[in-house]
Amino acid sequence: MQKANDTREILVLYYSHHGSVRDLARHIARGIEQIPGIAARLRTVPRVSAVCEATAAAIPDEGAPYAETRDLEECVGLAMGSPTRFGNMAAPLKYFLDSTSGLWLKGALAGKPAAVFTSTTTMHGGQESTLLSMMLPLLHHGMLILGIPYTEAALSTTREGGTPYGASHVSGDNGDTAASEHEKLLAVALGRRLAETAKKLAP
Repeated sequence: MQKANDTREILVLYYSHHGSVRDLARHIARGIEQIPGIAARLRTVPRVSAVCEATAAAIPDEGAPYAETRDLEECVGLAMGSPTRFGNMAAPLKYFLDSTSGLWLKGALAGKPAAVFTSTTTMHGGQESTLLSMMLPLLHHGMLILGIPYTEAALSTTREGGTPYGASHVSGDNGDTAASEHEKLLAVALGRRLAETAKKLAP
């Protein structure tokens, strides 16, 4: 579908191993696109390998295309998601962020709004520490971090994922537990809040 020339885009950047972070990204994209004049640009990152000869195809077999640093530069905001790995973001996303020093040197992301999201196997699998650690490189880039305020009723009633630091999902042992209604509502709300803020801030 062709977008109008004045449509601005927010980058929804994620790494997903079993698909739960990818699904959360889609709910965030839905929230973004509830705001007129704002569209979501979904991008992922390839896996990393300890095997030196291992390489990923230039185009993923399915899902979103791989991100390039220009995606960050071209978009007016960022939603970034990763599964938790011992309370931190997964290596593939960190590897991509480590390639953005050129953007940092010229302040390309300074002043843009950003939000984070994650998925864990268990309720106490490190959701909040992962979300907080994902904010650190974005703060170094000068981005403006948004969370989910308690004016979102689902934040006070959720018994699954969802935090004031960002959207989250408890995926279960095999990563096959679908997002709950509260988790979906909060992901959509985060996307919508990010888009509303980006629309106000974008020149």
